[in-house]
Amino acid sequence: MLKESGQKAAYKILQPLVNMLVRYHVSPNMLTTAGLVLNVVAAVLFVIGAEQGERGDMRFIGWGGFIILVAGLFDMLDGQVARHGNRTSRFGALYDSVLDRYSELVMFLGICYYLVSHHYFLSSIFAFLAMVGSMMVSYTRARAEGLGIPCAVGLMQRPERIILIGTSAIVCGVVSTSIGGGYKLHVDFLPFHIFETMSIFTVPITVVAVLANYTAITRLNHCRRVLAGNEDPT
Repeated sequence: MLKESGQKAAYKILQPLVNMLVRYHVSPNMLTTAGLVLNVVAAVLFVIGAEQGERGDMRFIGWGGFIILVAGLFDMLDGQVARHGNRTSRFGALYDSVLDRYSELVMFLGICYYLVSHHYFLSSIFAFLAMVGSMMVSYTRARAEGLGIPCAVGLMQRPERIILIGTSAIVCGVVSTSIGGGYKLHVDFLPFHIFETMSIFTVPITVVAVLANYTAITRLNHCRRVLAGNEDPT
C-alpha cells in the first residue's frame, strides 16, 4: 500500500512534465534510450573515480548517484508518456524491458569497478550479488508471465533498487565532505571498525543484494504454489 501511494504521488507530481512531453511528441523509446545513456554516464563517473580519484574521495560516488536517480526518472516517464500519449506497443514494452536490464548491468559494472579499484573487495562481492539478484528478479517475473502467471510480488523491485542505491550514493558523497572519506568508527573491544564513510553506500548495496535475491526466490516459490494450485495467481 505504501508503494502504491508513493507511486501515485510521484506520478501526480510528474504529470505536468508528462503532458509537456506528450504535447511535443517525444517518443517513449527516446526516453528509454536516454535512461540507458544516463546510466552509462553514471558508470563512466564511477570508472573515472576509480582511475583518477583517491581512496576516500567520494565525490564521484555522489555524482554517480545523482545521475542514477535522474536516469530512474526517465524510467518512470517513458511508461507514463506511452500511456497518456496513446503510444503503447508490444515492441515498446520489450524495448523498455531490455534497455532497463542493460541500464542496471552497466550501473553495477561501474560500481563494482570502483569498489574493486579502491580495494573494497567484500563490498564488490555484494555489489555483484546485488546485480545477480536484480537480474533474477526481472527474469523470474518475465518467465512467469510467459507462463501466464502474474508475478509482481516481492520487496526489492527495480524502483526500490534504484532509489536505494542512488540516494545512498548521494548521501555518501555529501557526508564525506563534512566527516571525510576516510572516517572510521572503532569500538575498543573489537579488532575492526564498525563503520566508515563508505558504509553509507556499501551497506544499502548489501541490503539490495540480500533482498533482491530473496525477492527472486519469493517469486519462484509464488509460481510453484500457483502451478500446484495452492495459491491464487492474482
